Amino acid sequence: MSRFVFSLFEWFTAFLRSRNSVGLEIVALRLQISVLKRKNHRPRLSPWDQLIWVFLRRVWSRWAEVLVVVKPETVVRWYRAGFRLYWHFLSRRREKGRTRISSELRQLLERMAKENPTWGAPRIHGELLKLGFEVSERTVSRYLAQVGRNGDARKRWLVFLKNHREVIAAMDFFTVPTVMFRVLYCFFVISHSRRKVLHFNATEHPTSPWIVQQLREAFPEDTAPRYLILDRDRKYEGEAAEVLRSLSSELIGTAYQSPWQNGVAER
Repeated sequence: MSRFVFSLFEWFTAFLRSRNSVGLEIVALRLQISVLKRKNHRPRLSPWDQLIWVFLRRVWSRWAEVLVVVKPETVVRWYRAGFRLYWHFLSRRREKGRTRISSELRQLLERMAKENPTWGAPRIHGELLKLGFEVSERTVSRYLAQVGRNGDARKRWLVFLKNHREVIAAMDFFTVPTVMFRVLYCFFVISHSRRKVLHFNATEHPTSPWIVQQLREAFPEDTAPRYLILDRDRKYEGEAAEVLRSLSSELIGTAYQSPWQNGVAER
């Protein structure tokens, strides 16, 4: 009795749906009936049947309600497999690949890289264009990465630090909470040569005049280093900014939210 009432209800709701929805439901049911009529112990859907179900999934929202032969997850898997196959077809390699550069050009690239360790890919690419070689800058960059100049670059960086660390200093603030739940701002200047703290002091209110006094005590009588690293803290504005510009140092400001650029002071 309940099955009869349910069938009657389905028949009544069919009049409330659109013709397209009813037509798609009839196509889906007939497709499954044709599969079940096949003389196989376990009927399998052909590629055309799978394609029709993938199409129904795209154009009909109620496709899963009438699906009986397989699970809805199986149709989704078919759709994903077809999607991968489609993009694999579009991204297939239509050519044999990028043409290899000649041995003469490779030897010239290797020679220029070794004789000019400070030259990068743009400079070497420009020199090659002047010599009449048709090669892209991307190819030069990739070949320079294979030459193995990383060790030379690391040595050059160590030499640079050894030669310039005596003239570099950094400054920064850090906070210290007290027992009475107050916050003290500690200002310090550290040298890169021996990681020695040149000056430090603490205050509860780091005003611009207070920072000016700390700078005068840290660098008396034009003893400021050649390079001074600092972040973009707004505490250095106002009178402190004028004093910083008056120093005989080249101010190097770190980028926004980049503490690693002032690693000695941050550590």
